[in-house]
Amino acid sequence: MSVSTNAPVVVIVGGGFGGLAAAKALKRTAAQVVLIDRTNHHVFQPLLYQVATAVLTPGQIGSPIRVILRNQPNCIVVMGEVTGVSPADKCVLVNGVDRENVRINYDYLILATGASHNYFGHGEFEKYAPGLKGLADAVAIRNKILTAFEQAEAEEDPSRHRDLLTFVLVGAGPTGVEMAGAIADLVRITLRSEFRRIDPASARIVLVDAGPRALGTFSERLSSAAKARLEKLGVEVRLGHTVDQVDDDGVMVAGERITSKTVIWTAGVTPSPAGKWLKSETDRGGRVRVEKDLSVPQHPEIFVVGDTASLDQDGKPLPGVAQVAIQQGHYAARLIHRRITGKSAPAPFRYFDKGNMAVVGKSFAILQSGDVHVSGFLAWLAWAAVHLQFLAQSNLRVSVFLQWVWTYLTGQRGSVLIVNHRAGPQLGTATRAPDLVGSPLPD
Repeated sequence: MSVSTNAPVVVIVGGGFGGLAAAKALKRTAAQVVLIDRTNHHVFQPLLYQVATAVLTPGQIGSPIRVILRNQPNCIVVMGEVTGVSPADKCVLVNGVDRENVRINYDYLILATGASHNYFGHGEFEKYAPGLKGLADAVAIRNKILTAFEQAEAEEDPSRHRDLLTFVLVGAGPTGVEMAGAIADLVRITLRSEFRRIDPASARIVLVDAGPRALGTFSERLSSAAKARLEKLGVEVRLGHTVDQVDDDGVMVAGERITSKTVIWTAGVTPSPAGKWLKSETDRGGRVRVEKDLSVPQHPEIFVVGDTASLDQDGKPLPGVAQVAIQQGHYAARLIHRRITGKSAPAPFRYFDKGNMAVVGKSFAILQSGDVHVSGFLAWLAWAAVHLQFLAQSNLRVSVFLQWVWTYLTGQRGSVLIVNHRAGPQLGTATRAPDLVGSPLPD
């Protein structure tokens, strides 16, 4: 696939936070930008759990990439699956709907290929415990949660209701904590009056993590506040225990069998195979070791950002959160712009930590920014404001804000639907590369 231009070609792989930030930052650069993604949309991943728990619809957190970049004439969007990179030939290999191994040449390459679920060597768990990284995952989990209540309502044997209405979440990072709180609100507020033979509020929600604290990246005080809030909502928080087995009937935790038909995996991520493509040094988790300017050693024209990159700052690895990916995408684009315009390189990349936040059910969140540690309603308002600000389109900000207000006042959610989609055409036949849809959830 040739790009008809005399300008330098910048190929960006991944339309998530990092890739999109880079593309936007190159708007006024005299270059041809080619953004490649497996899907045609950008997903605001921090709110995926709200689609999975029926608060929002997929269309409220997903934006077509072409729409986002419609006013950027120097950017071409390609929907395809990148299956490899040839640094020697300066090209990427792409599978499209009707073609395989299409070569797209580049002068500069930005890999923002994100991450997928990490089952820590137990790939067999995926069949029974789906993860949450894309819109399809969110809709599938929403179907699974809502179907459990429908099955319980139709079940003649009351002794089976408890098993059908037991929800196990593995991983007490932000995704697991937020999901547990949202399910608790779903059963206590939204569904409580909609069934006749069962009591949705009797549902059992279990959050399991091998670590000693929920939300371990937050301060101990905020972590304790989040755990107390979860327990107040009726969530069983089991810390310091690994999940030894997951099957169709539930999980084994510290030798105890928890019977459940709905197990959700919210523990850990694994990066895309970019390190293998580049044959470059990686860290223990498989992320590409990059230089201080985010370039790949021996390949100054290739940059890796977001979850796929491994970079230490002040002796600690940068976290896999959206803000890291956004700032790295901006930096890589600025460096490329300065090279093209013949200007000196900027100072080495340095991440500015704006803080972390997580919501724990209705009207409660925790916020940590430097020495500022806040929990409760004010933190929840700050969380809502920040998340609205970072949605990709202004119409989505209005839609999500109105839906949140409506849900807050009435308890009614945006999409309590069970929708089983039929399988559609696949992008080529190559082995699927994990989540080329961009950057990380704060986990």
